[in-house]
Amino acid sequence: MISTGDLKKGITFEFEGQPCALLDWQHVKIGRGGAIVRMKLRNLRSGATFDRTCDAGDKFPRITLEHSTVTYQYQDGDQYHFMDMRTYDDIVLSAEQLGDAKNYLIDSLELDLILLDGQPISVEPPEKVVMRVEYTEPGFKGDTATGGTKPATTETGLVVQVPLFISTGDMIRVNTTTGAYVERA
Repeated sequence: MISTGDLKKGITFEFEGQPCALLDWQHVKIGRGGAIVRMKLRNLRSGATFDRTCDAGDKFPRITLEHSTVTYQYQDGDQYHFMDMRTYDDIVLSAEQLGDAKNYLIDSLELDLILLDGQPISVEPPEKVVMRVEYTEPGFKGDTATGGTKPATTETGLVVQVPLFISTGDMIRVNTTTGAYVERA
Protein backbone atom coordinates (compact mmCIF):
# COMPACT_ATOMS: atom_id res chain seq x y z
CA MET A 1 0.00 0.00 0.00
CA ILE A 2 1.09 3.54 -0.78
CA SER A 3 0.25 6.32 1.67
CA THR A 4 -0.18 9.96 0.63
CA GLY A 5 3.05 10.62 2.53
CA ASP A 6 4.95 8.33 0.10
CA LEU A 7 3.78 10.09 -3.08
CA LYS A 8 6.37 10.97 -5.75
CA LYS A 9 5.97 11.99 -9.38
CA GLY A 10 5.73 8.98 -11.65
CA ILE A 11 4.62 6.50 -8.98
CA THR A 12 1.90 4.07 -10.08
CA PHE A 13 -1.02 2.88 -7.98
CA GLU A 14 -4.66 1.86 -8.22
CA PHE A 15 -7.07 4.77 -7.78
CA GLU A 16 -10.85 4.27 -7.94
CA GLY A 17 -10.30 0.83 -9.48
CA GLN A 18 -8.10 2.10 -12.33
CA PRO A 19 -4.31 1.93 -12.76
CA CYS A 20 -2.95 5.47 -12.53
CA ALA A 21 0.37 7.31 -12.65
CA LEU A 22 0.92 10.39 -10.50
CA LEU A 23 1.85 13.42 -12.63
CA ASP A 24 1.84 16.06 -9.89
CA TRP A 25 0.70 16.44 -6.30
CA GLN A 26 0.36 19.11 -3.66
CA HIS A 27 -0.10 18.77 0.11
CA VAL A 28 -2.48 21.46 1.42
CA LYS A 29 -3.17 22.27 5.07
CA ILE A 30 -6.46 24.07 5.50
CA GLY A 31 -6.87 26.38 8.51
CA ARG A 32 -9.32 24.37 10.62
CA GLY A 33 -9.73 21.00 9.00
CA GLY A 34 -7.29 18.24 8.29
CA ALA A 35 -4.74 18.29 5.50
CA ILE A 36 -5.68 17.26 1.97
CA VAL A 37 -3.67 16.12 -1.02
CA ARG A 38 -4.44 17.40 -4.54
CA MET A 39 -3.29 14.99 -7.21
CA LYS A 40 -3.03 15.17 -10.99
CA LEU A 41 -3.29 11.60 -12.30
CA ARG A 42 -3.07 9.84 -15.68
CA ASN A 43 -5.15 6.74 -16.28
CA LEU A 44 -2.68 4.16 -17.63
CA ARG A 45 -5.28 2.33 -19.71
CA SER A 46 -7.05 5.25 -21.40
CA GLY A 47 -4.33 7.92 -21.18
CA ALA A 48 -6.82 10.48 -19.77
CA THR A 49 -5.55 12.94 -17.17
CA PHE A 50 -7.69 14.11 -14.28
CA ASP A 51 -7.45 15.90 -10.93
CA ARG A 52 -8.57 14.41 -7.61
CA THR A 53 -8.44 15.45 -3.97
CA CYS A 54 -8.09 13.03 -1.06
CA ASP A 55 -7.41 13.22 2.67
CA ALA A 56 -3.86 13.10 3.97
CA GLY A 57 -3.12 9.58 5.19
CA ASP A 58 -5.26 7.78 2.59
CA LYS A 59 -3.71 4.59 1.24
CA PHE A 60 -3.81 3.10 -2.26
CA PRO A 61 -2.81 -0.34 -3.61
CA ARG A 62 0.54 -0.34 -5.42
CA ILE A 63 0.70 -1.54 -9.04
CA THR A 64 3.71 -3.33 -10.47
CA LEU A 65 4.45 -2.58 -14.10
CA GLU A 66 6.65 -4.60 -16.44
CA HIS A 67 9.09 -2.94 -18.83
CA SER A 68 10.50 -4.03 -22.17
CA THR A 69 12.67 -2.33 -24.80
CA VAL A 70 11.01 -1.54 -28.14
CA THR A 71 11.98 0.32 -31.31
CA TYR A 72 9.61 2.72 -33.07
CA GLN A 73 8.88 1.50 -36.61
CA TYR A 74 6.14 3.54 -38.30
CA GLN A 75 2.74 5.21 -38.00
CA ASP A 76 -0.36 3.92 -39.81
CA GLY A 77 -3.16 6.44 -39.35
CA ASP A 78 -3.93 6.57 -35.62
CA GLN A 79 -1.88 3.41 -34.91
CA TYR A 80 1.81 3.43 -33.97
CA HIS A 81 3.90 0.31 -34.58
CA PHE A 82 6.82 -0.79 -32.40
CA MET A 83 9.10 -3.84 -32.51
CA ASP A 84 10.00 -5.70 -29.31
CA MET A 85 13.81 -6.03 -29.22
CA ARG A 86 13.75 -9.48 -27.55
CA THR A 87 10.95 -11.28 -29.38
CA TYR A 88 10.75 -9.17 -32.59
CA ASP A 89 6.95 -8.99 -32.14
CA ASP A 90 4.98 -6.12 -33.67
CA ILE A 91 3.28 -4.06 -30.95
CA VAL A 92 0.57 -1.58 -31.93
CA LEU A 93 -0.48 1.33 -29.70
CA SER A 94 -3.02 4.08 -30.32
CA ALA A 95 -2.38 7.81 -30.08
CA GLU A 96 -4.44 7.94 -26.86
CA GLN A 97 -2.23 5.31 -25.24
CA LEU A 98 0.94 7.20 -26.19
CA GLY A 99 -0.14 10.63 -24.95
CA ASP A 100 2.63 13.22 -25.31
CA ALA A 101 5.21 10.53 -26.18
CA LYS A 102 3.99 10.57 -29.81
CA ASN A 103 5.59 14.03 -30.23
CA TYR A 104 9.05 12.47 -29.81
CA LEU A 105 8.74 9.39 -32.05
CA ILE A 106 11.46 9.39 -34.70
CA ASP A 107 12.52 6.42 -36.83
CA SER A 108 14.41 3.65 -34.98
CA LEU A 109 14.11 5.37 -31.59
CA GLU A 110 14.48 2.93 -28.67
CA LEU A 111 11.77 3.34 -26.04
CA ASP A 112 10.69 1.67 -22.82
CA LEU A 113 7.41 -0.25 -23.31
CA ILE A 114 5.19 -0.30 -20.21
CA LEU A 115 3.11 -3.46 -19.68
CA LEU A 116 0.29 -3.96 -17.19
CA ASP A 117 -0.81 -7.58 -16.68
CA GLY A 118 1.06 -8.53 -19.87
CA GLN A 119 -0.79 -5.95 -22.00
CA PRO A 120 1.08 -2.96 -23.50
CA ILE A 121 -0.36 0.31 -22.23
CA SER A 122 2.19 3.01 -23.11
CA VAL A 123 5.79 3.83 -23.99
CA GLU A 124 8.29 6.02 -22.21
CA PRO A 125 10.76 7.89 -24.44
CA PRO A 126 14.35 8.51 -23.37
CA GLU A 127 14.97 11.67 -21.34
CA LYS A 128 16.45 13.53 -24.34
CA VAL A 129 15.81 13.02 -28.07
CA VAL A 130 17.73 14.45 -31.04
CA MET A 131 15.35 15.91 -33.64
CA ARG A 132 15.71 17.82 -36.92
CA VAL A 133 14.26 21.35 -37.20
CA GLU A 134 11.91 21.30 -40.20
CA TYR A 135 11.08 25.00 -40.14
CA THR A 136 11.95 28.11 -38.18
CA GLU A 137 12.08 31.81 -39.01
CA PRO A 138 15.56 33.14 -39.69
CA GLY A 139 17.18 34.79 -36.69
CA PHE A 140 19.00 38.06 -37.27
CA LYS A 141 22.05 39.13 -35.35
CA GLY A 142 21.30 41.87 -32.86
CA ASP A 143 17.57 41.10 -32.52
CA THR A 144 17.77 41.26 -28.72
CA ALA A 145 20.22 42.30 -26.05
CA THR A 146 19.67 39.04 -24.16
CA GLY A 147 19.38 35.52 -25.55
CA GLY A 148 16.02 35.58 -27.33
CA THR A 149 14.03 32.61 -28.55
CA LYS A 150 11.81 31.79 -31.50
CA PRO A 151 9.45 28.89 -32.30
CA ALA A 152 10.81 25.97 -34.33
CA THR A 153 8.81 23.06 -35.77
CA THR A 154 10.55 19.68 -35.52
CA GLU A 155 10.25 16.67 -37.83
CA THR A 156 7.40 15.24 -35.69
CA GLY A 157 5.40 18.49 -35.68
CA LEU A 158 6.39 19.45 -32.14
CA VAL A 159 6.91 23.22 -31.71
CA VAL A 160 9.86 24.09 -29.45
CA GLN A 161 11.23 27.49 -28.39
CA VAL A 162 14.86 27.65 -29.59
CA PRO A 163 17.63 30.29 -29.50
CA LEU A 164 17.89 32.72 -32.43
CA PHE A 165 21.00 31.02 -33.90
CA ILE A 166 19.11 27.78 -34.71
CA SER A 167 18.08 27.51 -38.35
CA THR A 168 16.04 25.13 -40.53
CA GLY A 169 17.80 21.75 -40.93
CA ASP A 170 19.74 21.93 -37.65
CA MET A 171 19.66 18.99 -35.25
CA ILE A 172 18.59 19.87 -31.71
CA ARG A 173 18.30 17.93 -28.46
CA VAL A 174 14.87 18.17 -26.78
CA ASN A 175 13.98 17.19 -23.19
CA THR A 176 10.99 14.80 -23.39
CA THR A 177 9.73 15.48 -19.86
CA THR A 178 9.43 19.26 -20.34
CA GLY A 179 9.34 19.57 -24.14
CA ALA A 180 12.06 22.23 -23.96
CA TYR A 181 15.16 22.82 -26.10
CA VAL A 182 18.36 21.58 -24.44
CA GLU A 183 21.18 22.16 -26.92
CA ARG A 184 22.27 21.92 -30.53
CA ALA A 185 23.22 18.35 -31.42
